Order: sequence, then structure tokens, then C-alpha cells
Amino acid sequence: MTSSYQSKPSTASVVKRTLVVGAVVSAVGLVLGSSLFPHPSQAQQPQTPFGVQSTTPAPVIVKGLPDFSELVEKVGPSVVSIRTMQRVTEDDGDEDEADAQMREFFKRFFGTPMPGQTPQRKAKPKSNEQGEERPRGVGSGFILSADGYVMTNAHVIDGADEVYVTLTDKREFKARVVGVDKRTDVAVVKIEAKGLPAVRIGDVGQLKVGEWVMAIGTPFGLENTVTAGIVSAKARDTGEEVRFIQTDVAVNPGNSGGPLINMRGEVVGINSQILSRSGGFMGISLSIPIDDAVKVAEQLRANGKVVRGRIGVQIEPMSKDVADSLGLGKAEGAVVRMVEPGGPADKAGLEAGDIITKFNGQTVEKVSDLPRLVGSTKPGTKATLQVYRRGAYKDLTLTVVEMDADKPKDGGKPAPAEKEKANASSVLGLALSNLTADQKRDLKVNGGVLVEDVDGPAARAGLRAGDVILSLGNVQVADVKQFEAVLSKLDKSKPVSVLVRRGDWAQYAVIRPNR
Repeated sequence: MTSSYQSKPSTASVVKRTLVVGAVVSAVGLVLGSSLFPHPSQAQQPQTPFGVQSTTPAPVIVKGLPDFSELVEKVGPSVVSIRTMQRVTEDDGDEDEADAQMREFFKRFFGTPMPGQTPQRKAKPKSNEQGEERPRGVGSGFILSADGYVMTNAHVIDGADEVYVTLTDKREFKARVVGVDKRTDVAVVKIEAKGLPAVRIGDVGQLKVGEWVMAIGTPFGLENTVTAGIVSAKARDTGEEVRFIQTDVAVNPGNSGGPLINMRGEVVGINSQILSRSGGFMGISLSIPIDDAVKVAEQLRANGKVVRGRIGVQIEPMSKDVADSLGLGKAEGAVVRMVEPGGPADKAGLEAGDIITKFNGQTVEKVSDLPRLVGSTKPGTKATLQVYRRGAYKDLTLTVVEMDADKPKDGGKPAPAEKEKANASSVLGLALSNLTADQKRDLKVNGGVLVEDVDGPAARAGLRAGDVILSLGNVQVADVKQFEAVLSKLDKSKPVSVLVRRGDWAQYAVIRPNR
């Protein structure tokens, strides 16, 4: 007989089994918990379509707005108001100060007379009378030195018979014009005073886009007006002599010539222009960098004028189409349109159609770079030009001379050509003939072909009868026969560049064949 009795497990055995099961359950829970609920230090940051999204807030970089009151107290006494006067006779008509300000505004920012008003002519007193002083305009300036030198804009005092400077303590002085430089729009005047509070000059190189700046001036005759904003851009190229500091500081007529001030109380620019479609401030102001202005002021104080270098060329920008057709990687450099006969560039061997890529080792990225580089070079200095000519780079050495007011004379069209004609390929739409010996002598060229008629692609490229083609696809051509030979080797389906002489000027054109 089999017994159905089973002995009961001991208490120790039960406890042991319970502990083992508990340990297993705890281990499984830890594993699952760590995967489902990771520790914050081990948790992966959530992903977004644009990258990792931060789970902790970033520190605040900009806190609050600046307080300009200390800057105003520090720099304000160095800012002056400038009013200009003009001597007129009774028959010159009346013009109040408000009209003068608006006339200055339209002249400076639009280049035209005020609507409904004819351009003002400078009145000349009769021989037997001095004429009456009338208000001409208002502007701003700032004290450069304790002995009375004041900087302002050239357009503020241009054409004035008398200039008056008013300090913040209400003292007014009649100023003497030391010098005016219209190219940079910088002027220096002198008042007879001592112990004046001069400004501190800042380092434009340390100025950053986004930095706060402040302006003080006399907009519409409202003296010591303070406005503020940020630097929007540096080295803004508008094609003028200098590259401007662009800000959104409110500037209006009368602010011209006043200082642009950084947060250290240093002058970093001269408020000069605004860009506007409405005639009022629209958020874009342009200031002349103070380092450029100081260089000009030093020459004005020493010589009464600014001495600049010149090399005797007329230039134009390089377009992308021309750069591509010539095999240049970028649309950089200055294209030589004309070389002044007998000038430094002519003596060095520069030719119309050359592309100036470097001046004294400095790259000419934009056409406006070259006048700045040459102008800042002391006359008499030897300089090296790197030029791109017909597919190769070449270095030329010349001597910079002093800039003067002489202008190259306008060239006429070439004389009628010989009548032995030959039609160029119809792909380009050109009818050409050889140049005569007289035409070559007049144009000072050794070769080229005369355009007798244009049609289709050539007409669309801007060529016209009377033009002289000097090169085709980077190859210099001496006559029609060579032109046809060069053209026959080119891909007729691709655009081709031609160097065209028109009068005294030369420029590149890109002819795109019919498709």
C-alpha cells in the first residue's frame, strides 16, 4: 500500500525560495525600468527633422536694453551744430531756413532739386555791395582737437559763404574752412577756441555687426538730438570712394556730419547718408568709417587738399557672362575700357580689354576696389599690376602719378572703312571689313576688324556698325581672314566673347548664337 502523504517543506526552504524569486523579479524590473525610464544623464535627447533639440534652456545672451545716458553726458559736449550762410542780393528771392534744409535733403539723398523749385544758383553780389547773409542749411559736426578743429561732411558746407559752429554751451563761432574733400564727403573747419572737449576716436576694426551704436546731431535744426540702433553691416559698398558702416540709427537732414558712437563712447563713423524711397528715414543709414575720415582730415589739415594716386585707365565691372566666356573662375577684377595715352598704364603696356586682378598684391574683387587702392597710393610710388590678357596672367610695373582734374577726351567713330568686305559666319550675325592703315593709326591699334553691319546674335549682344573687334574668344585678331580662322575652330553652339573698341572705349561683349 502506497502512502499518499508528502512531507511539508521546512520553513528555511520556503524562505530561501522566496528570496531567489524576489531577486529574479527585481533584476528583471531594473532592466525593464532602465530601458523604459532612463536616468536623465543617460537619456537620449529628442530628435527633430532639423537636428537634436535641447532639453535644457540655453543661457540668455542678451539681457535688457542699454542705457545711453552716460554716453550722452560724456560725448554730447563734443558734438556741435553747424549752420551755413549765403550772401544774396535783394533780387535773388527769399528762402527761409526750412526751405534750405529741405533743399539740402533732396540734393544729398535724391540728387535732384526740391519738387516745385528750380535749382538754386549761387548768388553773386553786385560789385558795389556785399550782399545780405541768408540761411543756407544746417548740419552737425564734432570736435577733433581741443584747439578748435571740427570734422563734418563736405556737403554740409559745400558752396557756403560763411560757416558758423555752435557748441552745446550755446557759444557760437565763425569757422574757417580748412579743407573739403567731396570724394569722401569729409570736411574740416577751424574755430578760434581753446580747451574744447575733443572726441575719442574708436577702432572700426573692432566694430561688430549687431553692436549698439548711437548718433547725436541736429536733425531739422533740433540741436543735440540723440538716436540709437545697431550696426546692420560693415564695408557696405555703394560704388563710392569709401565703404560705409550701415546702421538702423534714425538719421534725418541736419544729422549729416554728426558722429556715430560706440558703447565705449568712441566715434566710429560720420553720419552721411540715408537710403530711402519715401524721402524719410526707412531704417538704413550710412556712415563714413572714422579711420578713412581721419586719414582724409590729416591731409586736409596739412595741405588743404587730399593727394591721390592715379594710373590713367577707365574701367568697368566684370560680368559673370564675360568671366565664364573667358575661362575665369569668378566674376572678379576690373575690365580696362580705355587706357589714357601717355599715362602710367599706357607706358607700362596696359591694353584696353585687360582685366586687372591685383594691385600691389591686393586682390581686386570689385571694380570699385581699384580706385580705392590706387587712390591711397602715394604719387611717385612704383606699383605692380596683375592683369589677365587672352588666357594668361601677366605682371606689369608702373609709377603712380598724382590725380588731377584732367579727363580723357571723347573719341569719335572710326573713319569709313575700305570697301573690301567679307561676311563673318552667319552664326554671329556680323559683316566685317579690314581696318585701313589710317584707322589703325588713329585708334593706336595694330590690328582688328571693323563691324560694317550687325544682325541676330551680334545685334542682341549690343554690337553696332562702327565698332572695332580686337579679339575673339581670347585670341587677338589682326584682320578678317584671321577672324574667320579663329571662328572656325570655336564651338558654334556656345557663347563667345569679343573685345570691342568703340571710340576711345573698349569693353567685352558675349555673343550667344541662335539655337
